[in-house]
Amino acid sequence: MDIATILGVLSGVGLVVWSITQNSGLDIFINIPSAAIVAGGTFAATFVAYPMTDVLRVFGMVQRVFLFKAANPKKIIEMMVKLAETAKREGILAIEKEIVNIKDDFIKKGLMQIVDGVDERTIDNLLQIEIVNTVQRHKVGWEIFGEMANYAPAFGMVGTLIGLVQMLANLNDPSTIGPKMAVALITTFYGSLLSNLFFAPMSVKLKRRSHQESIMMNLVIEALRSIRQGENPKLMESKLKKFLSKEDEKKLDKSSNKKIPPKKKK
Repeated sequence: MDIATILGVLSGVGLVVWSITQNSGLDIFINIPSAAIVAGGTFAATFVAYPMTDVLRVFGMVQRVFLFKAANPKKIIEMMVKLAETAKREGILAIEKEIVNIKDDFIKKGLMQIVDGVDERTIDNLLQIEIVNTVQRHKVGWEIFGEMANYAPAFGMVGTLIGLVQMLANLNDPSTIGPKMAVALITTFYGSLLSNLFFAPMSVKLKRRSHQESIMMNLVIEALRSIRQGENPKLMESKLKKFLSKEDEKKLDKSSNKKIPPKKKK
């Protein structure tokens, strides 16, 4: 579960509700027709712009925003180094018994190809194709949410224009001008809220997560290449650290130093 996303949404909604209740009740900000224009119009435009299969798949990606658990680069590097040590000590075929304990399908697929004797270039090509396909699937998700962030305020304005037309058509009754103007502006409020608190941030988060995932997948490819070549595990670990941020690299170094037993004094 992504605490930052949940905290951001709850705090954003909470601050909006708090600011409203300081000067009025929530009831004047609740208008079903306005909500229908903004939400319905946004989804309708999205279905016009994208194939239905893509849109329906994106709705499933919403869980990635709230429930996504990022891969731990430190654990991945430690696991790959351990596999490299096993392969160096006992041979490539020795890592086959370790594959059943690995949950990541991408890593498992690469290791199986190594055990099966597939040449390094073919392994690289197959895994790179998988990275491209994964990024492309994610790209559809963040693009659709980005477009929805544009559609929502536009349909908010459409709702406002509808309300203004209805208000101007009844100017002979001045007592209705204020309430109708308020209702007309609520659609703009709904559109801005959906765009800036939900759709646009979700697009950015999916894009960042896709980038992070592709980095981890490239890290795995580099590790598999080193295992296939029989490279020294320590050298491999040094190369894999280059994929990490400075902060994660320091954490990994501290973890590695703890595992080295101190020398006994003579």
